[in-house]
Amino acid sequence: MKKLLRTVDVLKNELSSLKPLNETEIKRLRDEFAIEITYNSNAIEGNSLTLRETALILQEGITISQKPLREHLDIIGFKDAFDFIMDCAERERELTEGLIKEIHALVLMNDARNRGVFRRVPVHIISSTHKPSQPYLIEPYMEKLILNYSEWLKKLPTIEAIARFHLEFESIHPFIDGNGRTGRLILNLELVKHGYLPVDIKVTDAARYYMCFDDYRVNDLNPEMMTELIAEYEMSQLEKHIAIVKAAQEYENEYEGEYPKYDIEEER
Repeated sequence: MKKLLRTVDVLKNELSSLKPLNETEIKRLRDEFAIEITYNSNAIEGNSLTLRETALILQEGITISQKPLREHLDIIGFKDAFDFIMDCAERERELTEGLIKEIHALVLMNDARNRGVFRRVPVHIISSTHKPSQPYLIEPYMEKLILNYSEWLKKLPTIEAIARFHLEFESIHPFIDGNGRTGRLILNLELVKHGYLPVDIKVTDAARYYMCFDDYRVNDLNPEMMTELIAEYEMSQLEKHIAIVKAAQEYENEYEGEYPKYDIEEER
């Protein structure tokens, strides 16, 4: 895992050394990424809307027939929350209980009573043997988690510290609903704040993703499996982005601001 983390940091440094894309190019890539992460993060939680339907909702404002209104609101709420955390990352907002509740309030836009509010009832996750924290323990556990996280950032590789926070956050399960989506948004907020790219955990990787939580609990709270998953996604994102930036630079160098001249007859 150490080798993987070193590779990620080498790629991160390489990207920062390249001439950045312009604002329009960055916005286009971010908008495309936002659609994909909105689709995947909601699909992991059982949302039935497809990637194409997600794009239509977000780009065209179209309502998909025979699909629940709640699923539409989940898509819109997550996209709003993603835009919000990217803005928070740019302003380097400190991770606090209040900020976490703000993110959750956007994610759970379809539930006015519970958005941005810690749950008041015990819950049981049917797909897991883990029992989330009792309601009266949520606030002190969250306070302790945020304090612990600041220490982990000092002692551990950044991605490992972020992975551990994510594992602990989901174990506490502080909200009545929307914990997974909120947790993955916080994960990305912290990655971007520390100079990394946001990652999109695919619904096709859901089984592996959930296995990370089980592995953490049975292996003495070792976050290695989740760290590796995040690092692999980060490496892929960095490699993809570096290739895009280099291609844009090569294009600019080749044509030096002029439009390329094509032989129309030859194209035909």
